[in-house]
Amino acid sequence: MPQSRPASTKTGNAASLRYAVQHRLLAAAIVVLAGIVSPAAHADALSRGAAAFDRGDYIRAAQDLVPLAERGNARALGLLGFMYEHGFGVPQAYDAAFDLYCRGAVQGNPFAQAQLGLMYDKGHGTHQDFIQAYKWLDLAAARSRGRDRDAYARFRDAVASKMSRDEIVVGQRLALSWAPGMPIQP
Repeated sequence: MPQSRPASTKTGNAASLRYAVQHRLLAAAIVVLAGIVSPAAHADALSRGAAAFDRGDYIRAAQDLVPLAERGNARALGLLGFMYEHGFGVPQAYDAAFDLYCRGAVQGNPFAQAQLGLMYDKGHGTHQDFIQAYKWLDLAAARSRGRDRDAYARFRDAVASKMSRDEIVVGQRLALSWAPGMPIQP
């Protein structure tokens, strides 16, 4: 005759099974909630990074912005580009700044577009090109408001003062024909 297990062992196995099922359900719920909470976490990281940037805590800003920039967040790309352009919290690297600004600008971020225009104006990280500078500054001015719009328009007009009328017309046409997602032309 087979020996039966003591009742306490059967009760223990049932409790273990219930625990395992509850643990798996909890783990599944966490995975589902991670997908829902994730955008909020990104927004929080962006808010923290932008706030750190605004108060000049560039090391903290880089910690929050780098992961977002790696995932293609346009605002993070622009802010991080500025940090690389000026060496704030990261090594100064015009090529890296230019790349970051390009990635943010093609998504339509006005700050990245304006900074890209200024890079073209100065020839930092790229060749000097007043037509491209005008185009990106014009786009930034058209896509922003208030003080930002006024500043970007002043920068665009300063670049225009170095250009012929024909060059300005080309820059305006390039800006009018541009749409988010279009690649940067060399």
